[in-house]
Parts: sequence; C-alpha cells; structure tokens
Amino acid sequence: MIGGQPAPPAGAPQRPTPRRVLVIGGLAWSLVNFRLQLMRRMVANGHEVIAAAPDFDPATQAILEAARIDPVHVPMDRTGINPRHDLETLDALRRLIRQRRPDVVLAYTMKPIVYGCWAARLEGDLRCHPLFTGLGYAFSDPNPTGKRRAVRAAAILLHRHALRSVRLGFVYNDADRADLRRFRMVPASTRLVPVPGSGADTAHFTPQPLPAAPPLVFLFVGRMLFSKGLTDLRDAARLLRGQGHAFRVELLGPTDSNPDAVVAATLDAWQAAGEVVWHGATRDVRPYIAACHVLVLPTRLREGIPRTILEAMACGRPVITTDAPGCGETVGDGDAGFAVPPGNPAALAAAMRRFLDDPGLAARLGENARQRVCRNNDVHAVNRLLLTEMGLELRDHPPTLPPADNLAPPALPPATADDPGALAFSSAAIRVISLGAVR
Repeated sequence: MIGGQPAPPAGAPQRPTPRRVLVIGGLAWSLVNFRLQLMRRMVANGHEVIAAAPDFDPATQAILEAARIDPVHVPMDRTGINPRHDLETLDALRRLIRQRRPDVVLAYTMKPIVYGCWAARLEGDLRCHPLFTGLGYAFSDPNPTGKRRAVRAAAILLHRHALRSVRLGFVYNDADRADLRRFRMVPASTRLVPVPGSGADTAHFTPQPLPAAPPLVFLFVGRMLFSKGLTDLRDAARLLRGQGHAFRVELLGPTDSNPDAVVAATLDAWQAAGEVVWHGATRDVRPYIAACHVLVLPTRLREGIPRTILEAMACGRPVITTDAPGCGETVGDGDAGFAVPPGNPAALAAAMRRFLDDPGLAARLGENARQRVCRNNDVHAVNRLLLTEMGLELRDHPPTLPPADNLAPPALPPATADDPGALAFSSAAIRVISLGAVR
C-alpha cells in the first residue's frame, strides 16, 4: 500500500500523486497559444486541470475540452484600472477556488498573478505559483515619472499584499527577478526559479529553406503597438531606402484596443506608400516565417522572452531585436542575430544593412538560431522544469505524452500576446486593498 492506495504493479510507469491544478490566464486564447502543451503534460501526469480566464470563444473551449482540460470563465478587465472590476475578478476567483478546491494554482501575467495568488491565500493559503512572463510597461523605465510612476507604485503594493504567502515562483529573465527582489514584490524567502520562456515546439516549428532573394524580406510579428518599435522599424526602412537598398518589410498581427496601438488607418497609409505590407492577424505564423529571411522585433518593452523570437529561431530564421530584457540575451548578439538599443532607428538600420550587404548571413545565423533554441528553449524541457519544480512530475519518470492533435489555434482576438504590457494598474487600484470585503 502507498498512501492508502494499492501499490502499482512491478514495472508500471510511476506517476506523481494526482492533484487538481488551476491555471489562470488573462485571456482564454492565451491558454491555448501559450499553455496548452503545459496543461496537456499535466493531464498526462494524471492531474485534473482547470483553465480559468476571461473571453472564452467556442473554438478555444473545444480545444481545451478535447485535451481533457476544464475551461472556466472568470470576469477580468485586462487593460482596465477600475478597482470595482478588479474586486469582481478577485471575488470570482475566490468562488471558483472555494467550489473546486484546487491543490495547486499557477497564474501568469500581472492581473491573474495578483488576484489569483490573493484569492488562493484568502481561501486557505493554497499553493499558488506566479509565473512572471515579464513585468512590462510599469518597469520599463528605471526612473519613471507621472502616470508610469503611479502605475509602478500600485503594482508593487498589490504584489506585496497578494503574494506574501508565495513560496515558489518562476521568472523569464534576470531583470525581472532583480526588480521583484529590489521592490520586495515577493517575500525574501520566496524561491524564484529562472525559466527560458514559454518555449518553442521545435517539432512543430521546423527549419524552412530561405526564399529566393532579392528582395530580402524582414518580418515583424506581434500586436500593432508603437511600444513594439513599429515606427522605429518604419524609420529604419526609410533610412535604408534612402541609401538605395531594395527590400520588403512585412507586418503580421492584429490591431489592438490599447491606447498605444497603431491604428488600421495608419497601417493602411504606410502600406499605400509602399513602406510595409500589413497582413493582419493569422492563426498560423509558419507560412509567413517561411516566406521571410529575418524576423525583426524592435521592441521598447520588457517582453519576458517573446514567443515570436523563439518560433522564428526554431524555423531557422535569424532575429534582429533590442537589448530589452528577455530579448537580446535570447538571440545572443552576433550568434543568432543582432541586438540593438531600443528606440534607435539608425542602429536598427545598421543591423538590417548587414543582411542586405551579405547574402549568406541569414542562412549562417539562421542555422545558429535553430541550434540555440533547441538547446535552450524547447517547450518540452521548459514544461518539464515547471512541473518538476511544482512537484507535479517525477524527475526520473516523465509521462508518455499523447500525440499532437494538430488542432489549429483559434483565430486571434484583438489583443493577442502573452504580454504584461497589455495590463495596467493605476494608483486607484490601491483602493482594492483597503476595501473591507477582503483581508
């Protein structure tokens, strides 16, 4: 007998003790795009998995249910700063935890982390593990002023209050880990384990031959936001065209409700002027990566570790990005691409010119990119690390994973990224702490 249960037959696969796991995201679509393989691995380890988020659509729900994952809607205003709405989120998560009694809670991105960990503490101090995918907007400037300073102050206070019982968390980059310690957003005793991003499925994103050139194609993938460096990319392209270079810049991704969004009319104007080709949103980035030579992500944000970079590298494409935390170190300046200072179109143009001047550079660095992502960022290695650290997988006995179901992810919603820059707190949110409805 083991724990009151019959011992497994000799030679039978060993599994961890079955648990009920609650995964909380800020957007239902992200549960499929970023966490599906992680949750499938939980199920393969014998756990019951509940996936909670706002904005479920039929396609997302069907994909989760097919993977034996229970989708549950919770209200959440991802980009809002109304404390009343945030209290509704906290109350909904408390009710869900009270009803389903999970053994483990895993929350990722800012609002799910704050209100998920807070609810877990209030409902019996349950094990809650925050997965910090990037601290984003509020922490991008080391010396913020005005609204950004107020946002950061509120975020710090909310994290301190909500996460004071957290014993184990995960971080994507060293800069975030340093700020979490510096601002005492988690207890000093909390163990913060580094994780190399959400990982890339290197069996799904495979090396693709480079298309014929000229023209060389530079591809941007992401939400259409100024803070992603879109005007820097446009201005760099103008500099290069002014020097007589011929190439194409393609943009892939949706517009956004964020005030920082580049609106469709502006994108249409850039396209009409021949400066870019804007493809809009897609449910499968692979054909677009295959049709490009270089991925460009000139972000000004703290991104965590961008999935777009990992997927392009897995397909054998070099990357030009910035030295923002989580970006430059993922590429390795000069190894799988180049890292330039954020907000510097001249430096970005110089990096792009290196590919224009050397026709063989994309192939050489693209081969390095594939090797680098397979070595450092394979999704199965990432997920195994997460689960073993949480005690949800035995280190010496990984599960037999079910075959990939080849289900395409649901169509992109207006806001798509696993990106805490989309989340906002205001100083008004501090009022949530003082309301008598919670401790």
